Amino acid sequence: MASFRIRQYQEQDFEAVRALFARGILEHAPAAFRHVLRAARVRLALLAVFVAARAAAGSWLLGLGAVALALALLWVLVRSLSAEYVREALGTDLCDVPGTYQRPPDRRFWVAEEGGTVVGMVAAMPAGRGELELKRMSVSREHRGRGMARALCREVLAFARARGYGAVVLSTSMVQVAAQRLYEGQGFRRVGTSYPSLLGTLLNFQIFHYRCDLGDGEK
Repeated sequence: MASFRIRQYQEQDFEAVRALFARGILEHAPAAFRHVLRAARVRLALLAVFVAARAAAGSWLLGLGAVALALALLWVLVRSLSAEYVREALGTDLCDVPGTYQRPPDRRFWVAEEGGTVVGMVAAMPAGRGELELKRMSVSREHRGRGMARALCREVLAFARARGYGAVVLSTSMVQVAAQRLYEGQGFRRVGTSYPSLLGTLLNFQIFHYRCDLGDGEK
């Protein structure tokens, strides 16, 4: 039996929700970095840095140092993708959860609570064309693997059906493999990809878009 409960957001959840979301996004930066390093263009660029530095300085050691510096810069760039996404969220909808998700119609924000602590979250808002968007899904690392994310996802799907929506849509990054498996297990299918920014395009960091059809909705 689940030891957590899902309830609607309350004002006292503000700091916990923001911290949970930020941790959940930033923890994927290492996986994104590894993904970028596997790209052929990045490996060729690092090789070019090594060859150029060694040729200019006549030293293997300085060549390796140049590669290390390039890797450090690359890490900063990759992490900035996640950091910018967090800053954007904290400065917009997660800065005013009641105004964004509770007062307007057909919007909700739920948290999963265990032992009086917020350890999971998810939100929903209209996306147009009879679709509801699942947003801000996050579960703390220590509480994963217990069905919490699945329960939060089902909360959104049930809400969408009750409101007459024909589909639920969402977006997640290419490195969030566990999230992709969760959504696919709940009936979502991938319907497209995009890049979050010019930097994301250069680093080949993609956003996957998913859709779960609910039948003929009334919206």
